Amino acid sequence: MWIRTSEIATLKAPNLIAFQRSLLTRREMLRRAAGGFGAIALAGLLAELQAGDRQAPNDPLTPKKPHHPARAKRVIFLYMSGGVSHIDSFDPKPKLFSGHGATMAVDNWQGRRGDYTFHLKRPDWTFKPGGKCGTEVSDLFPRMRTIVDDLCVIRSMRTDHTNHYESTLGMHTGSFNFARPSLGAWVSYGLGTENRNLPSFVVVAPQHPYAGAQTWAADFLPGSHQGTHIQPGPMPIANIKPRTPTSELQRLELEFAARANRQHLTARPEDAVLEARIRSFETAFGMQSVAPEALDFSRESDATLNLYGLRRGQTTGFGWQCLAARRLAERGVRFIELIDTGSSNNWDSHGDMQAHAPLAKNVDQPIAALITDLKQRGMLDDTLVVWTTEFGRTPYHEDKNAKGREHHHQVFSSWLAGGGVKAGMVYGSSDDTGTAVAENEVHVHDFHATILHLLGLDHERLTHRHAGRDFRLTDVHGRVVKEILV
Repeated sequence: MWIRTSEIATLKAPNLIAFQRSLLTRREMLRRAAGGFGAIALAGLLAELQAGDRQAPNDPLTPKKPHHPARAKRVIFLYMSGGVSHIDSFDPKPKLFSGHGATMAVDNWQGRRGDYTFHLKRPDWTFKPGGKCGTEVSDLFPRMRTIVDDLCVIRSMRTDHTNHYESTLGMHTGSFNFARPSLGAWVSYGLGTENRNLPSFVVVAPQHPYAGAQTWAADFLPGSHQGTHIQPGPMPIANIKPRTPTSELQRLELEFAARANRQHLTARPEDAVLEARIRSFETAFGMQSVAPEALDFSRESDATLNLYGLRRGQTTGFGWQCLAARRLAERGVRFIELIDTGSSNNWDSHGDMQAHAPLAKNVDQPIAALITDLKQRGMLDDTLVVWTTEFGRTPYHEDKNAKGREHHHQVFSSWLAGGGVKAGMVYGSSDDTGTAVAENEVHVHDFHATILHLLGLDHERLTHRHAGRDFRLTDVHGRVVKEILV
């Protein structure tokens, strides 16, 4: 049975004082010497109390050595929910402009095989070359076009499902039909954490995407590897402020609970869930002093805020999410995912492609700012930035006058930057209408294998035994795309 911290209140004053005096150790002396430092001293004291356990072999967050030398230390994963149109953004197709309205034969319509005749639909935005490399990007993303010299654009992505739920699940977990650990959880599992006062995996999202919290779940991995959800707004992390009236009382409660929980765990050493729960309590305590500072932008310069398109004091918007990502990356968070929207009002532009315009405006400047900021601070070399969506959109439509586009899983575009990836290049291509992969296909499993490789992890060796078999992120296949690596 768990010992609740509230049970300390049942101790009578003499017993409470005796209990407090029993904890007068070197750690207590250090805490008192640090008196004026408040929460920092309190965090340090509890860290000392738990130091002996943190490097234990069964600590799921202990830093681990990678399988091979890593090029990236961390990942910032930018996820655009709903299906960004590749042919309106990063994959120019002149034939769609010149052949607008012409008919073409199609053998796959929304995942249904058959013989169809549809009409080509021209993009709503024109393409122009950017940077010294000349990679073409549409007017939908004019700011991102200015940083293409830092990007590796992949125009030959492919996924396995045409529905949002399944493709979102696949992009995040490698599994299109069943709940599995997310990419961020696998990275945390494989490498551990660099900062025990912050989660190793953080998700910054205003709303839940398709597939909900499963997109950042740990599933059968230890629970401490699950992503921590931060929601933009005046209170990004719920219950982050202590409820006890004084730090002294909180210290007593936490020490009492920690000691009792350790005794409980000693009698059950095989209980990984119990161990993970205790570790989550410890991380939650550390977050009380570290997380508010990490998400406090008051000391950022006006120039930095302007770069991200932020007003001083603003706590929402994708600019806020991107600056939060940089600050979390600086403080040792291993995997940071930013999701721009939720399962509605997103890039799923069936009715009118112009619905892409405000969504692009929300993310274009912040993403360009993030790449620029990381580069200026010398962080881009060891930070892998990933931009993706769950699938693309059809280059044709059954209705000749349709303003929107449907789901398209056969080919779409993503990009990578920093962290050991070749910059200023395009890899792979779709055919002349953007309907199918023409060369150098990159399946979602290949995409994941490459991300893990850059972090020093072999996707075939990063496994976890569950239900009698060894599972991995890339299921039973996946290729590291070595052609895009430095």
